[in-house]
Amino acid sequence: MSSAHVPDLAGLRLLVAVGRHGSIGAAAREAGVSQQAASERLRAIEAQTGLTLVQRGARGSRLTASGVVVTEWAARLIDLTDEIETAIEGLRGERSKDLSVWASMTVADSLVPRWLVRLRQRQVQQGATPTSVSLTAGNSQQVEDAVRDGTAHLGFVEGVDPPRHVRSTAVAEDELVLVVAAGDRLTRRRRPLTAEEVAGLALTSREPGSGTREVVERALAAHGLPMHPSLVELTTTTAVRETVLAGSAPAFLSTRVVARDLDAGHLVVVPTDLELRRQFRAVWVGTSSPPAGPARDLVAIAKRP
Repeated sequence: MSSAHVPDLAGLRLLVAVGRHGSIGAAAREAGVSQQAASERLRAIEAQTGLTLVQRGARGSRLTASGVVVTEWAARLIDLTDEIETAIEGLRGERSKDLSVWASMTVADSLVPRWLVRLRQRQVQQGATPTSVSLTAGNSQQVEDAVRDGTAHLGFVEGVDPPRHVRSTAVAEDELVLVVAAGDRLTRRRRPLTAEEVAGLALTSREPGSGTREVVERALAAHGLPMHPSLVELTTTTAVRETVLAGSAPAFLSTRVVARDLDAGHLVVVPTDLELRRQFRAVWVGTSSPPAGPARDLVAIAKRP
């Protein structure tokens, strides 16, 4: 879907570059076009938006107040587009790429694309050739198996405890919450669900072997309770989220995955008495440190806030 007032990405990148350099000429050089072409493109963007975005002067160009606001929005859109492009490129890649990365669903959805963009940016800044990366998403057990048999150079998994058969290091923390669609009867609860009440729920859940399911099973086991058989069992985090949005049974999902749905009021958190924190961990085989080179660089990037 497109909007009559929103410029295309190339135009937005040009506008952001003007704000960064304070010069149409410098922005044009970055975009690989002539200054005249850049000026004409900016005028076209102003006509399209109906806003004066750039103030031209003898000493250079600067953004107007409207231009600053638009570029702030544009920068977020550009960052997200770069993440998506990097993720798609990785998912399309062959296993013969320079770096094969496998990641559990939640990590692959919400974190790895951003990390891969940062890796590429760092390498470009250092004058190095960007690493060719392939990305495969699976559940945590599949990721560990791929690392152990050499299919993956590096993996990212989720869970309560460190994996036993590979090297690992924590890179981020996460928390699961029980969510339902807006209007579900559970949204009228005034008190958190007890562990016994959660154990009595038939949930929309991930398949056995997933890190998300393991956290829920472990939390219930701490109270001496088994997990109720799932009403619906799905193999991706996105499928679980979409099914709950459609009105299916409650599900435990990462706060990272449902943040926007919660803000929009499409999903609602049902408080529980369970402890549902977990860690995301990088996993590899060999020495105590990740393999030298891009794999180690990617782990360092993942550890940064």
